[in-house]
Amino acid sequence: MEEHVIDAKGERLGRLAAKIAHLLQGKHRTDYNPRVDRTIKVTVKNVRALEVTGRKAEQKIYFRHTGYMGHLKELTYRQKQEKNPAFVLRHAVRGMLPKNWLRDKRLRRLVIEK
Repeated sequence: MEEHVIDAKGERLGRLAAKIAHLLQGKHRTDYNPRVDRTIKVTVKNVRALEVTGRKAEQKIYFRHTGYMGHLKELTYRQKQEKNPAFVLRHAVRGMLPKNWLRDKRLRRLVIEK
């Protein structure tokens, strides 16, 4: 199993998520094949120190629904980062991986340490 350790301190959210998605897919290897799932584990440290540019901390909104009518919950990036910093990075990486049967398998090999 190939392992990569990344320090997120001072990194931008989108650039780091793209780098992690690239590694999880195995695109950095010379024998890359989109149908083959490599056992590549990525560990990310210092997720609380992630940065975003501009006013995204106040303007970016994460939505979730409770299932009841009118119960759409909204949290800004800053609120979500304080509550669960791992969610923010995992959500960004999930959006950058291909939408196929390998996505959940690859996300299980993403370890986020707070």
